[in-house]
Amino acid sequence: MKATGSGFDAVLFDMDGVLVNSEPWWNEARVAFALAHDRPWTHDDQALCMGGNSREWAEIMQARLRLPDLTVDAIQDAVVAGVVSRYHANPVPIIADAPAQVRRIALDRPVAIASSSHRDIIAAAVDALGLHEVMGAIVSSDEVPLGKPAPDVYLLAATRLGVAPDRCLVVEDSVNGVRAGKAAGMTVVLVPNESFPPTDEARELADHVVRSLVDLDPDALQR
Repeated sequence: MKATGSGFDAVLFDMDGVLVNSEPWWNEARVAFALAHDRPWTHDDQALCMGGNSREWAEIMQARLRLPDLTVDAIQDAVVAGVVSRYHANPVPIIADAPAQVRRIALDRPVAIASSSHRDIIAAAVDALGLHEVMGAIVSSDEVPLGKPAPDVYLLAATRLGVAPDRCLVVEDSVNGVRAGKAAGMTVVLVPNESFPPTDEARELADHVVRSLVDLDPDALQR
């Protein structure tokens, strides 16, 4: 393990868009749900949902789709089921070499997943990644009061690892994720996702930007 006082004592990974390229599946599930109710679902709608916990994005969908007669729980359950079904029916879109890169980083320090996804989706993704035994903590935003851009999920992950927030490196791909890591008092590295490229704001807010996980060397980054 890293000696206290040098580099980062832990690395916290977002999941969707960082380890698995699942944002298109989320979008497909939401588009299908909207079409089933004779509503459109746009890229802007999708962007508003990124980062929120399950209840938050379901509330956004309820408002954007103008479906006051459908409960938030019903919307959440339908979309989550749609994403989980894609995990079961298709090859999981693991981002190139992500499992090997996480294992490499975990050789020197504890690692965790801090994701906005529903627990069922996190479980399906981690199964596909084969990283259960590597992770010191796996945290869903559904376990905390607020999803990203609030810092809650990252602070809980750090607590479970027993590492101070300012000793944590966060790996993110979206502006709300970057905001969450920064709000937690952590250093944030942005790894752009080609399917849903980060905004200019995300690049400006991040402390570091690297091309891919292959290029991520926590020891080479400054806190």
